[in-house]
Amino acid sequence: MPRSRGLLPRRIVLASSSPRRKDLLEAAGFEVEIRPSEVTELSCGLPPRDLVEANAVMKALDVAHTVNGDLVLAADTVVVLDGEVLGKPTDFDHAREMLSRLSGRIHEVLTGVCMLRGGTRTRCSFVESTCVSFRRLDGDAMDAYLREINPLDKAGAYAAQEDRGRLIERIEGSLDNVIGLPVTRVTEAMLRHFTESPAG
Repeated sequence: MPRSRGLLPRRIVLASSSPRRKDLLEAAGFEVEIRPSEVTELSCGLPPRDLVEANAVMKALDVAHTVNGDLVLAADTVVVLDGEVLGKPTDFDHAREMLSRLSGRIHEVLTGVCMLRGGTRTRCSFVESTCVSFRRLDGDAMDAYLREINPLDKAGAYAAQEDRGRLIERIEGSLDNVIGLPVTRVTEAMLRHFTESPAG
């Protein structure tokens, strides 16, 4: 754990199987236990911000009953274009269609986050937003990109951490949020709600 975070929880139970979220938390100095939620995520019926927050809360609550005292963190990330949620594509044709729609456009990436401590009523949730501008893409560029990555587990069919300037022209806000978890905002929320007393 980073020296500057002496009162932050050291260990996090991550209610997600996302390797990207795990990597981001470990890079920030946390010990991470993967314990994926088994709830069925909502995909419609709510405005995008409410949707991602509701999914994060559901996932956190699902895992929290299996732990006692540990901090549980859950998140849900979506791409929003013209008010429409673009989740994970169903197949490669769907992924190509998503990239075609995002080409040359600005879209929003929303991540809902919920943290709670198992066995207690302490809980906080929030939504982080980042604006992403895409370059104008031709068919060959999209096909080459999709051959290199697995788009089926990525909201909007792309991965910011593997982009290297191929798709993304500009990001306004947190890059970590686009990857899957706004770590700075997470640690700020931990400091407000989940600090621990020093040992001894």
